[in-house]
Amino acid sequence: MARIWAENSYCQRRQVGALVVKDKMIISDGYNGTPSGFENVCEDDNNVTKPYVLHAEANAITKLARSNNNSDGATIYITASPCIECAKLIIQSGIRRVVYGEKYRLTDGIDLLERAGIEVIYMEVNS
Repeated sequence: MARIWAENSYCQRRQVGALVVKDKMIISDGYNGTPSGFENVCEDDNNVTKPYVLHAEANAITKLARSNNNSDGATIYITASPCIECAKLIIQSGIRRVVYGEKYRLTDGIDLLERAGIEVIYMEVNS
């Protein structure tokens, strides 16, 4: 489902989706893109991602802040491994399990999650 959600992204270089699940219910979702009210263009004229583009995990976690849900003990499913900035948000949000489907070249986000005692699962995606 996170892969399907990623298709909502307007980003050209990479589309990423995230779902936060608690008690077998989706409590939040997100995909990478620009902040609310901005144009839906993620890359500049040189095909470089604009610095204000939000990652899917950040969108899903911040969406929780505007809802009546909380992510204590939840699982986040992400189509790609989280960066270190998103890993920090995951830790602070109380999410206890991360399942991701694509390995990124940098592992600092995964390393930080494991250091924090969060269960991290790589789920190989068969296309």
